[in-house]
Amino acid sequence: MFKQPQPTTILFSLGLLGVISMLPVIPKLMALQPEPPPFPIEILQLISVLQSSLFLLLMIVLGKVFSEKVGLKSPVILAMTNSTAMFKELRPQIVPALLGGVLGGALLLIISFASYSYLPAEFIVAGEKLALPWYTKILYGGITEELLIRWGLMSTLVWIIYRVTQTQGEVIKAHNYILAIALSALLFGAGHLPIAFALSPQISLLLICYIVLANAIFGFIAGYLYWKRGLECAIAAHIVAHLTMMFGIAIS
Repeated sequence: MFKQPQPTTILFSLGLLGVISMLPVIPKLMALQPEPPPFPIEILQLISVLQSSLFLLLMIVLGKVFSEKVGLKSPVILAMTNSTAMFKELRPQIVPALLGGVLGGALLLIISFASYSYLPAEFIVAGEKLALPWYTKILYGGITEELLIRWGLMSTLVWIIYRVTQTQGEVIKAHNYILAIALSALLFGAGHLPIAFALSPQISLLLICYIVLANAIFGFIAGYLYWKRGLECAIAAHIVAHLTMMFGIAIS
């Protein structure tokens, strides 16, 4: 008899697609380094997939544990595994995902265009060489990053903040979610600083602010959608945001 896959298995499989989609980026990253890599590119790609897969698994497990404790959900995946009406859970997410994605993508475009002339030339040139393929933006950016940052990190942060600011057993108040949304978004933005510093020899406060805020700003939107509508809404909005940016860049 066919057994329905567990939500954790589905989430890990989706996230793994994003991890694998990053493989073509590794040779580009190595090409920007001043010295040749110590191992063949294929070995580095294998190590990258293994490390990223283990981290993804950890964050999915954390998300499963803590999302249940704080009332955060992945309703579409849950409906799929329970053989219930999946579209009934998906329908309320469609419009918020479209609106959030278009708004987030438009804001990122405005920030990028407004900051372009103020950023170090070396950073811009290196960034263009390291541009992600469209499918990586969709699979890794849209799916894997949401599993890592919203499902894993934000869910955990909500629970930690709740235990610090409230007594166990109390109804979780809104400030726990708001703080977790902000912290997870800012931590995600700050996580891009090492690679940004590797791309640019000129480090300035403007560059730091640009990297952190440009990567964090959509996190506020995605975090809110995850809180109010569910994980799939945040994923769909992230995908729409990337599509909006790609379209904006293509017509600019």
